[in-house]
Amino acid sequence: MDLSSTCKLSRLFGCFFTPLTCKCCVALVTIALFFRAIFLHSFSGYDVIKSNNLRLILSPSLHLESHEGIRGDKFLEVPQIVWGLNNQKIAFARACLTARMLNRTLLMPSLSASLFYKEIDLLHPISFDQVFQYERFNSLCNRFVRLGRYSDLGNQTRKYDLRKGSGRKWTVERDLEQLKQSSRGPIDKYQVISMAGKNPFLWHDHWPVKDYARVFECLVLVDEIAKEADKVVSKIRRIGRKLRSKTNFGAEGSSLSHAPYVAIHMRVEIDWMIHCKKLEQRSRISQICSSKQEIMERVGNIVGLGSTAIVYLAVADSLLNDSSILDGWKTGLVPFEKKKLGVDGIYKKHSYLIQSAIDYEVCSRADIFVGNSFSTFSSLIVLERTQRVIRMGITSSCGIDVRWPSYAYNIPGESNGPQKWMTNMSDSNLKAISYGSNAISC
Repeated sequence: MDLSSTCKLSRLFGCFFTPLTCKCCVALVTIALFFRAIFLHSFSGYDVIKSNNLRLILSPSLHLESHEGIRGDKFLEVPQIVWGLNNQKIAFARACLTARMLNRTLLMPSLSASLFYKEIDLLHPISFDQVFQYERFNSLCNRFVRLGRYSDLGNQTRKYDLRKGSGRKWTVERDLEQLKQSSRGPIDKYQVISMAGKNPFLWHDHWPVKDYARVFECLVLVDEIAKEADKVVSKIRRIGRKLRSKTNFGAEGSSLSHAPYVAIHMRVEIDWMIHCKKLEQRSRISQICSSKQEIMERVGNIVGLGSTAIVYLAVADSLLNDSSILDGWKTGLVPFEKKKLGVDGIYKKHSYLIQSAIDYEVCSRADIFVGNSFSTFSSLIVLERTQRVIRMGITSSCGIDVRWPSYAYNIPGESNGPQKWMTNMSDSNLKAISYGSNAISC
């Protein structure tokens, strides 16, 4: 570049200096442009790394590499989801995470309204969107997992039937390899992969607790069911306010607008006691079963519980006519189950699945929750409550009072009360929090 062109260029930038100064100016501009190009390239790469790290934090298991979210033109179909409410929630989440690994949309599965284990014709299928909000789910889980409707399928749908293996020889490693093979090659060309065989609850688990928790957070009850739960919670708090107003606890201008209550998932029915005794024998663990007396005693010893509290007992219907579950509680603890509370009519209108969903909400919203660490129902409630506490910046309840505390009555804790309970969100799979005392941490 000659001097004249250099100076012409300098005028373009408003440089009206000596030729030497112009040369320096142009050199500086050239260097700046060079470093700008390097910087932008590095910054772009950093964004990708940062994005990848974020995905690892949210879900350190099997991830999509695509930044575009879940494919909407490829689908996964699974068998009807069965058994109890929380077994169905786990099975649904496992199906979602399987679809995520395959980079496919999960076709909205049927749930089961009734609790039958073997009589398939008595399972009474119920659509997912009759229990949980379909649009809300996809909104909350956007770019993580995706639900689709059968109406999304084309007229000439090509379906590949993929049968899950079974038996002892079908290991976790073999199952994972089958999924990997199905995510590429000839199988991936099919619009629909239909998983045949076992209920998803029985599939091998390849995903960490954090992944399940993220799916569970997207499950929002439809308004009809949520309003039924509202009625039960309102009745509990209304009785609590009346009780507080008659005691010193509510005196001297104390606010009665929020009457706290304790919810106990009380597993003492005969079929549970038979199951847990066998489980204790097989696992050689003694802290699984708890008698009514043991539960009452430990709840009464919760540190900081206060002198007066409403206690809601989430019990099996078979115990509603057993008045003994309402007797023997520590003075100041006033127990209610749905019949004594006068809300059993709300439950009777609905199927088993909806009744369980209402009770789950009532327990989840309680100020204090106490359950059994070997119960799936209790474990998922504590997982949800742990998520709330973590969002407040608290990762451990050791030595501190936290909002929404949870306890396991089957394990002794401070002052012979129940053990404080928070879900270990770093567990590599869900098994540990479904059937294990190692889920307990203070």
